[in-house]
Amino acid sequence: MKTHAQAVVIGGGVIGCSILYHLTKLGWTDVVLLERDELTSGSTWHAAANIHGLHDSTNISRLQHYTMTLYKDLEAETGQSCGVFQPGSLYLAQTEAREHQLRLQEAKARLYGMNFHEVSRDEAERLHPLVDFDGVRCIMYEPDGGNVDPSGVTAAYAAGARANGAQIHRFTPVMATEAQADGTWIVRTPKGDIATPWVINAAGLWGREVAALAGIRLPLQPTEHQYFVTETIAEIAALDRRLPSVADRDGEYYLRQEGQGLLVGAYERDVRLWAEKGTPLDFAHDLFPDDLERIEDNMMRAIDRVPAVGTAGIKRVINGPMIWSPDSNVLMGPVPEKPGYFVCGGIIPGFSQSGGMGLMVADWIVTGEMRYDMFAWDLARFGDWANDAFTKARVCDQYAHRFAIHFPGEERAAGRPLRQRPVYARQAALGAVFGLNAGWEHPVYFDADVADSAGFTRQPWWDVVGREARMLRAAAGIIDISNFAVYRVAGPGAEDWLNALFANRMPREAGRSCLTPLIGKRGGIAGDFTVTRLQSGEFRVIGSGLAERYHKRFFDAVPLPDGTLWESLTEALCGFNVAGPKARDVLAGLTDASLQTADFPFMRSAEIRVAGVACLALRVSFTGDLGWELHCAQEDQDALYAALIGAAASYGGGPVGSRALMALRLEKGYGSWSREYSPEYWPQEVGLARLCKTDKAFLNREALLAVLDEPARETLVMLALDEADCAASHADASGGEPIFHDGKGIGRITSGGYGYGVGMSLALGYVTADSVRPGDAVDVMVLGRPHRAVVLDKPPFDPEGARLRA
Repeated sequence: MKTHAQAVVIGGGVIGCSILYHLTKLGWTDVVLLERDELTSGSTWHAAANIHGLHDSTNISRLQHYTMTLYKDLEAETGQSCGVFQPGSLYLAQTEAREHQLRLQEAKARLYGMNFHEVSRDEAERLHPLVDFDGVRCIMYEPDGGNVDPSGVTAAYAAGARANGAQIHRFTPVMATEAQADGTWIVRTPKGDIATPWVINAAGLWGREVAALAGIRLPLQPTEHQYFVTETIAEIAALDRRLPSVADRDGEYYLRQEGQGLLVGAYERDVRLWAEKGTPLDFAHDLFPDDLERIEDNMMRAIDRVPAVGTAGIKRVINGPMIWSPDSNVLMGPVPEKPGYFVCGGIIPGFSQSGGMGLMVADWIVTGEMRYDMFAWDLARFGDWANDAFTKARVCDQYAHRFAIHFPGEERAAGRPLRQRPVYARQAALGAVFGLNAGWEHPVYFDADVADSAGFTRQPWWDVVGREARMLRAAAGIIDISNFAVYRVAGPGAEDWLNALFANRMPREAGRSCLTPLIGKRGGIAGDFTVTRLQSGEFRVIGSGLAERYHKRFFDAVPLPDGTLWESLTEALCGFNVAGPKARDVLAGLTDASLQTADFPFMRSAEIRVAGVACLALRVSFTGDLGWELHCAQEDQDALYAALIGAAASYGGGPVGSRALMALRLEKGYGSWSREYSPEYWPQEVGLARLCKTDKAFLNREALLAVLDEPARETLVMLALDEADCAASHADASGGEPIFHDGKGIGRITSGGYGYGVGMSLALGYVTADSVRPGDAVDVMVLGRPHRAVVLDKPPFDPEGARLRA
């Protein structure tokens, strides 16, 4: 066995072998995989191994499509059969919401050149004569859908990796992973030790235990999961072709042909967690006792849809473990606190995503960044706040609602409340309805009489959010911004360090602020921040709270000068945005500081007292209106909020939630991180090139210069949707909807909603460069159907910024 390797992959399931294979395809051939037992041990070997291409996430769809097309190429490359069957998949919609979801996916398939389209009932009955389509509103067909052989796919990845120079050692358990002073690792096994710059934990069911060897806790929890295979069904045996699989997600089961019978699996509501204290080390190719009574309701729905299931005998039952994250997406990425340690675990649709997942891991390790924005998979989306109780509650919820539609902006109650700020009780008394933001309970709107809900169409809270937005535009609103990430940088090297990190030049005078991009490894926008100089040698940095752990990787990439301190103040500080035309009046009665523009202009800051509370006040507002951000100590938050709410009421103002804030920033055309701003997009494509000062050195400057020399691939545009179309469908764009021009797909929406202050349905999105100009008409596929829209030349609210600077 080698004593040194470029990377060591731990875990010989389908994901570990895919990662190993893709590392070799990107040129890293001095790589090793260690498996404690036989390849496919754990969950891989017993998987149903269905494959499908479309997903609600555009980038996950891209990766699933890549995976589906990879398998036959992998067979040709290695000579190892992957057991690929692609008779197609039928997707059924029993509800209006499911129909909206499927029509959106059909529109995305048109945009990206994927094969997914509607079929008539007659055609569906020809494709699958055993299905009763009564009660089905809409049927989509994916010709490339099907299934693969789990062991065959794993063996093919392994064969391809070996042929490219990788080594695989079975029956080689990892006993320890030890970080070294130089940032490398030593992986210890009974057969010897391997020194490596990269440890890749792809240990599946044992991901938690392997992580613990390095002092890492992962929010993962296994469950039991069952499917059964019927005896031979005469109607199937008589056919000369294979039947398409059936995705009847409203029925909460999946069904496909297996041999000359059918395979039926279910995600039941009566969830069974397994191995809560840790996965047994002697578990390998094991299963649990059958418990079909648990999935009886799901089985009956499957029998109603495919009556042949009810008359066939059961040939075998598979009840095996799966391991889940709190949101059922993979946990992937370098652990920010452990350089050189990479995790890829908690994968549910493994055979639909194995190729794409292996490619993304290899991308990240070899080049330093993935080619797609996959923050939805990044383990940094969870922090220490995702404790065991939260993880178990969320996993139970995700499992039980595996086939439920996850709507845009949906809030789930499981595992909450988790973290609360001091102002929580006061906000609740004001009628706050809360969402989850980086573990914190955060108000989304204020009217407890209107229950929260989610959907593709306008929800009952739409009018509540509208009242809040219009109140702020007419008078004033108080917005909780304690979900922002806040950092302090202080010391003699603070300015130099910030200049070496960020693309913009840092403010030179105390009280001045700047907006700045953070540049990724490929020259894209990895983040956007507000930086304020408090005094000589001390700065306050404000960014996305959701991305705090993600951004730590970039902060750590630039060494701090001696005597200079960087620290997170996110938990220690809280903040409010006081915004609207009466914002100055609201604050004037609470502070002795002059807030007149001559004394306190836009993008300036000052340390002032508000209602007796020490605050850092910044003259900025994400609403695009006149406003100040106030940041105070957490222990002072409740007192400050009470004073602000009382003062605002005198001017016709009041509390405003995050949904109204998102609507207000849309009216101004402001981008948001992870929507408009991501590492996929270049500064010149998002309008941030002017904030990149290339005459100084900063993180990833060379990558930025390379992309700045290229013409923009896409352009960020603002659209106004036809109000008649939106009123008829009772819907606005929300994000992900394709954009078509003269019948040709040119882009997709990144953010959308209603601009209550301007009375317009609005959206931001990316379109192919030079494909449209202001005034051009386009179609936005809201609910998967064309809604007329026009490209705007400027934001409809305060385009010149007069209110912002008043």
